[in-house]
Amino acid sequence: MRKVLSILLLLSVASLGLGQEEIVQPSQASLKYREYRYKASEPTFGLAKVKGLIKKIKRDSEDNLRLEKKLYNGLSTEEKFTYAMLHGEDFSQNCDVMPGIKDEEKKIFGYIPGNFGDEAMWSDRQREFLKKNRTKVIDLLRRTIKTRQRVGVNLKHTIVEINAYELIPDVIAVYNIKKVDHDILTVLMQMMKEGNYEPFIKSQSHEKLYGENSNYRGYIDASTANQKLVIERAMAFYKLKKK
Repeated sequence: MRKVLSILLLLSVASLGLGQEEIVQPSQASLKYREYRYKASEPTFGLAKVKGLIKKIKRDSEDNLRLEKKLYNGLSTEEKFTYAMLHGEDFSQNCDVMPGIKDEEKKIFGYIPGNFGDEAMWSDRQREFLKKNRTKVIDLLRRTIKTRQRVGVNLKHTIVEINAYELIPDVIAVYNIKKVDHDILTVLMQMMKEGNYEPFIKSQSHEKLYGENSNYRGYIDASTANQKLVIERAMAFYKLKKK
């Protein structure tokens, strides 16, 4: 059932022709980058234990995969963090399947790709955990980013979910290593948007990506000038928030 839903949604999105350009056969570079965009970063905290618990979860009548309450409550804060980074408990029936895009590696999108392969999302208790333990979660995110030297799609979603502006310098440092993970810039823009940061809200980038005529596949070119501008605005936003 889940595969059928995903296929139908993929066809419907493609047929609608939403976006700034016609969907064409992407190059190998674009396909490789697309795969990279969907990769998660695994935390080290209780990793083997959490993976073992996830494997034993049985699907319920609504296709959700939720850990038994007693087992979930028995996890430490670090283990609950790892669990949330690796596993979305609720089946996503409204997942946004995005078809392949030409020159995907040369674009900064307005939105990061879906978490958990576009087939699942966090449950209410998982979102509540992330927000209730925001300070600790930010520390665990920082440690995971430092250990893995990348910001996987799961970490990106978490940063946006809890508006972890404190990590702006951390993610920029990772981006500056190779300047290939343009979704990090997307995260910065989403935080500025959610923070109603006026210099960004009034910008052409905001209008193009989040304005009245925008859509989920909207992007700006990942030119050197745009990269620099996003980073400069994000650092100014960070300094303002830290005051």
